[in-house]
Amino acid sequence: MPWPGRVSNLSGTAFYRGAAGMKWQARDSFAVEEILKGNVPAFFKKFVPVSVSITDAASGKTIRAVYYVSPDYLSVGTDNDWARINITPQAGQQIADSFHCFLPTRKMADDIYKAAKVKLEPVPMYAFRDSTPTMWQHHLIIEGQRKGRKGLIAGIKKDVVISGKITRDKKPDRVAIYGWHKPGGIPIQPLYTGHINWWVDYSQGIRLVYRKIKVNGKWMDYISILKDPLLQKLLCDEEVCDFYRYSY
Repeated sequence: MPWPGRVSNLSGTAFYRGAAGMKWQARDSFAVEEILKGNVPAFFKKFVPVSVSITDAASGKTIRAVYYVSPDYLSVGTDNDWARINITPQAGQQIADSFHCFLPTRKMADDIYKAAKVKLEPVPMYAFRDSTPTMWQHHLIIEGQRKGRKGLIAGIKKDVVISGKITRDKKPDRVAIYGWHKPGGIPIQPLYTGHINWWVDYSQGIRLVYRKIKVNGKWMDYISILKDPLLQKLLCDEEVCDFYRYSY
């Protein structure tokens, strides 16, 4: 992973203090600047393998793949003081591109939840959903639930996902969200493209996935996999899987 050297030691607490009065554009810019300065906690850089498989109906053979995901949602800060952040898909895509990553699909969000070591109950909040202080408060609630447990975590956010539904939505500039799994694996949020792409609230998170995926022992780019009628089933369970990234 091409992580930049750390040139900022702004803490997660200080990030939220600085962003408290910001609108989404300024908050996005602030977050991207800090992430690209290498200001992420060390644990976030240790991506976790997720294994999936499908059966080729024509040959009866099993096709296996392994992809690597961030252990938590995008976070900023030092090892001792960090915080999960909520940004638009445009900002998330810029960060993903910088680190040779992509954003997950609906199927991948399900598979990541199944693979997660730490599964937490979703905590909905109802007032000032898109305010920066609510985002900070939600992070603190999650940390209270986590109680220091380590490992791949899920159930705490809706995923910003890539989806063919965006391409086919009659309205332009959509964001696709999905997930926030309850215990047992049932998501609160079905696949949804009802929001404009600049909408972001406390519940939406950015999960990074390394774009090179090992398929039957061979490294492949995720776009090549999604373009293959058979292999795309490893990553995507939609009827059409032709949306690969957000524009910014």
